[in-house]
Amino acid sequence: MPEWTKSADAPVRITFLLFDEFSNLCLANCLEPLRAANTITRTRAFDWQIVTPSGAPVLSSSGMQVMPHAALSDMRERDYLFVLASYHHEAHDSRQNRQALRMAAKKARTVVGLDAGPWLLASAGLLSGRRVTVHWDLLDAFTERFLDSEAERARVLRDGPWWTCAGAMSALDLTLGLIADHLGIAARLDVESLFIHGDPPVTMPRERQAISDPLVHRALGLMRETVERPLPLASLAQALSCQPRTLDRRFRSRLGAAPGTVYRHLRLAAARRMLEATALGIAEISLRCGYDSPAALARAFRQVYDTTPSALRKGS
Repeated sequence: MPEWTKSADAPVRITFLLFDEFSNLCLANCLEPLRAANTITRTRAFDWQIVTPSGAPVLSSSGMQVMPHAALSDMRERDYLFVLASYHHEAHDSRQNRQALRMAAKKARTVVGLDAGPWLLASAGLLSGRRVTVHWDLLDAFTERFLDSEAERARVLRDGPWWTCAGAMSALDLTLGLIADHLGIAARLDVESLFIHGDPPVTMPRERQAISDPLVHRALGLMRETVERPLPLASLAQALSCQPRTLDRRFRSRLGAAPGTVYRHLRLAAARRMLEATALGIAEISLRCGYDSPAALARAFRQVYDTTPSALRKGS
């Protein structure tokens, strides 16, 4: 059963291991959603560091230099180790790096291979007997090289504490799923709204069942379209050609919350974005988000965010 909201007792600790000529887009599609989740929740829900094999700076495939926080050998116990390699990954497939990956993997609860990263993990003997994916350009060669891994053409695969991801756009799917794991579906929807226009395509198999139920998917789209003039539950169900109790049951099973709770969240999230990103007055924002007055918006804001619209704007 998915959880609508969750709170982390402590920051989720993530280490990103970068190899020369890594994909900066892949890295950004991990870091920016995590940064957004911290901003939206106003907590340090996720804490990350960047390491390289030797501690020296690395260059992305586009020539951008990244200065790491530490060397891989200095890595301490972490919740996640993200291994990111892209172009010319075979140049990094050395005995020294294989040994370093095996040592680092012991310090992480979950190891994630991104882009060509699964190749290096498999070469280190860490993906034996696991279902894995890799950048699709490498899939045939990977299958021929690593006979003890079950390679599949997928965007993201989770096999216990071993996650693999096919590339840059899939990295966004993976990170959104991670956010849902630790903060709940509501936080995931908030982050999605910053990066994806329209109905968000949810592509991870595990999360697909949580949000891409066709009825729930259409309902979320209709809710977003009617933020300014929210529909009663009966009217929403009628527009979706279903019974209100059917809609309620599907929302609770897929999202872990009733339709009214989700609808209110989407309206308040829209109001929050307007407060932080526009100069619109609070009265105008109230009307645009379906509230009769600033006082009504303030009451709803306090219940969900434990602050007021004016206080949020001052602190943003």
